[in-house]
Amino acid sequence: MNDNMVAFIGAGNMARCVIAAMVKSGYPASNIIASNRTEPKLKALAADYGIQTTLDNLTAVQKADVIVLAVKPQMMGDVCGQLIEQAPEIKEKLFVTVAAGLPVSRYESWLGEVRLVRSMPNTPSLVGLGVTGLFPSRCSNYEKAFVDAMFKGTGMTVWLDNEAEIDHVIAVTGSSPAYFFYFMQAMQQEAEALGFAPEQAKKMVAQTALGAATMALESEHSFAELRAQVTSKGGTTHEAVTSFASAGLEQMVSQAMQAAIRRAREMAQTL
Repeated sequence: MNDNMVAFIGAGNMARCVIAAMVKSGYPASNIIASNRTEPKLKALAADYGIQTTLDNLTAVQKADVIVLAVKPQMMGDVCGQLIEQAPEIKEKLFVTVAAGLPVSRYESWLGEVRLVRSMPNTPSLVGLGVTGLFPSRCSNYEKAFVDAMFKGTGMTVWLDNEAEIDHVIAVTGSSPAYFFYFMQAMQQEAEALGFAPEQAKKMVAQTALGAATMALESEHSFAELRAQVTSKGGTTHEAVTSFASAGLEQMVSQAMQAAIRRAREMAQTL
């Protein structure tokens, strides 16, 4: 598997994230090439990970066995159109996209019936603790295994049977780091109001979130059971949790996740 040449078209955060994970897991840096319109990000990637770089997308894809499309969704049509016009033979290569909101049918309108994996990483992938949803189109088991290995270093991978589930992944893992940050922000603000210094409050909240997440991952108990274990009837935690319930926390979370799904579907129609 390590013999495949992988070309990244685009050198933004997600490209950098996957490249870092691949190199750290032992993938040969000499078998990775990245292209970008400007040099600074390419120089940083070359310095940090020892990969090949180029300012020319065509040079990158002609060398590659696997092409990772990592440009902004709004640019994707132009980039794909230029590539297929200049190098129609790339239709035989495996494509992976990290762009949000674009269905397989859109890529097929630009590239033809190519072998493609849609991926939906989330931002904790940048620290190796993310979740990436993956949907394959026309891919072999070998190709799926290769893509799975590409993303393993970024955290957890979840393969989907239905492309529509990508929208659900966006709500559950793609957008959700912001949900947690928002909740943590509110906790920090209240901690500061109680007299804690901003940096101290931030660390206290973040460490508690990390501890709770670690307990949840390492425990066989459900979230509800873990909550019950620290919620004594009539105690301080019970009062806090009751306040959340009275404010309709579960309904708010449901509404927020459904809103994310609706927006993902709208974007698929307009991009």
